[in-house]
Parts: sequence; C-alpha cells; structure tokens
Amino acid sequence: MRRFLGLIVIPVLASLVLAGCGGAPNAVPGTTPTVNANAKVTVTGAFGTTPVVKIPNLAANNTLTIKTVIHGTGPTLTKTDSLVANFVVYFWNGKTATLKANTFVTSPTIVGGQMISGLQTALVGQKVGSRILAIIPPAEGYGASGDSNIGVTGSTTLVWVIDVLKSYTADTSASGTTVSNGGNGLPTVSATPGQAPVVTIPSGQQPTQMQVKTLIKGAGPVLAKGEYVIAQYVGYIWRTKKVFGSSWAGGGMPFGFIFQDPTPQVISGWDTGLAGQTVGSRVLLVVPPKDGYGASGASQAGIKGTDDLVYVVDIIDAFQNSTASAAPSASASAAASASASSTG
Repeated sequence: MRRFLGLIVIPVLASLVLAGCGGAPNAVPGTTPTVNANAKVTVTGAFGTTPVVKIPNLAANNTLTIKTVIHGTGPTLTKTDSLVANFVVYFWNGKTATLKANTFVTSPTIVGGQMISGLQTALVGQKVGSRILAIIPPAEGYGASGDSNIGVTGSTTLVWVIDVLKSYTADTSASGTTVSNGGNGLPTVSATPGQAPVVTIPSGQQPTQMQVKTLIKGAGPVLAKGEYVIAQYVGYIWRTKKVFGSSWAGGGMPFGFIFQDPTPQVISGWDTGLAGQTVGSRVLLVVPPKDGYGASGASQAGIKGTDDLVYVVDIIDAFQNSTASAAPSASASAAASASASSTG
C-alpha cells in the first residue's frame, strides 16, 4: 500500500472490485462444461467468520452464479451505496481454485464506486448482514483480456464470498453535535448537511505546528489503534486556498484506512490529529509539511514541500480488526486445500 493525498489507496485485494479496463467483457469461447460445476460450490460457516469454501475439481461454468448464503435484515443495498465488507476471493482457472484475498484475517474493506459488473449484480438488492456467494465468469468480470496487474487471465472465474457489514449513502457525514466552525487564526468551515464542507483559509501566515480543532463532536467511541476507520474528507492547500482532493467529489464515496497502523496508511498528521477523536465527529486538521508530505511535497497534487495542508475529516465509523482464524479451503483437488498467495 502507498500513501496519496492523505488517504489510503485501494489495496490490491480491493482492486479486484474495480471494473477492468483491459478490453470488452466478451465471453471466452469453449469454456462452458457439460457439468454444472458452479452449483457444486459450497459455503459454510457463521457470518463474520472466515467462510469454508469448497470448489469442485471441475472447470467452472461460463455463467454468473449468485447465491445468498445468509440473509441479512439490514438496509437494502443500492447502486449508489458504499459498503464495508469482509470477503474471500478465489481465482478459478481450469480445475484449480486458489485463494487470493481474505479480509477476515486482516480488516474489512470499503467497497463502492465502479465495480466489475458481476459483483455489482450480486450486491445490489442484497441486505446488510447478508453473506453472498458470487461466481463471476470472465464476461462479467475482466473480459477476454483479463488483468495482468492482478493475475486475472481471460479465462479466470472469480469466486467471491462477501459478508456485508454496513452500508453508507453518498451524503453520509458527521453525525454529532456542532461545537465550533474554526476561526481565531485557523480556517473557518461552513457546510450544508450531506455536502462537502467549505473551508475559508485566512490570509495570515500558515502555522508551523500541527493544529487540531473538533468542529462536530460525535457520540461514538474514541478511535483505537488498529481500527479500520471509515471517513469523508476534503483537503485544501493553505497557500493556494484551493481543494486538492475530496472523497465527496464525483458523487462521494467514503474511504477506509487502518488507524495508526505500524505500516502507516495515511500521512502522520492524520494518525496524530485524529487521536482521541470519537466516531461521528468532524475534525479540522492543519498539517505542516513535516506531518504531511515532507520537503518533497506531492507535485501531482500541486503540493510543495513548504505547504500546510488543511483537512476537514468526518469520522463516519470504525471497525475492530478481525479475529477470525478459521482458514478457508477450496477442494480444487480431492484432498488439497487452497493456499493464500499475493495478487501482486
């Protein structure tokens, strides 16, 4: 994983969600077996724990197969929702299935935006709290070209098992009580509910030290180290007084990061500035270079090595790291279980 503009970039395992760009999703000819192998895929285990997935020693059918293994009772997912989920993903090539991703043993992942068509079909209309099996052929995934960046070929069938933990609308924002709008030498913040906050940066000198101001105080728990945090943000450059990045842009999609992870997933100003803050809060951060991108800056975003960055961060939710330890298996051969491997 790498840092960019103060937020986590989707890791490789989550990039499996995104629509492929390697060519039109045409069916791969000559791959439909006479046996309905997809129907023989089984999933067992309780919601919230690593599922046991058994995949037959057969070639997959070239058809999209969706099964709701556990029926949830929460809100119904729509096309515009983002969701937090745990999942396992197998690559089914020929008669062999290999586990490629398992968030149950790490932390959940936020899913939303542009998805491969088979996954979107599998999720829209499902309820939060559901476990879904989605067997996605090339035509509903990455097409005949596949995606070499993540190891998907033009004949790879993707087998997903997804536990939907929670969903969020595009206008999800801080839910607490307003206590400040900034000011007194700091930027001032105004906002319309459900829209990106607007920041007005004063004309004075930018601070040389980190500045933190709680604007909305949430009633949720204090963030804990290692939690998977769901947030909305808008970021400005003090010098230019212009936005350089926003999760609200393009319809809005919250994003997730592991708070105070040993391998930092966000700039240090976020990990220090959000310490002690509660879920439901909106926080103003003024981040000097040493707590942001350092002397190198981030030229792709117009950030110089001397720039203070101004963020308004809404802490939407936080999830504890998974403690599930059961290992999933795939009976790609009669006695062998699938082994986890990196998708590169």
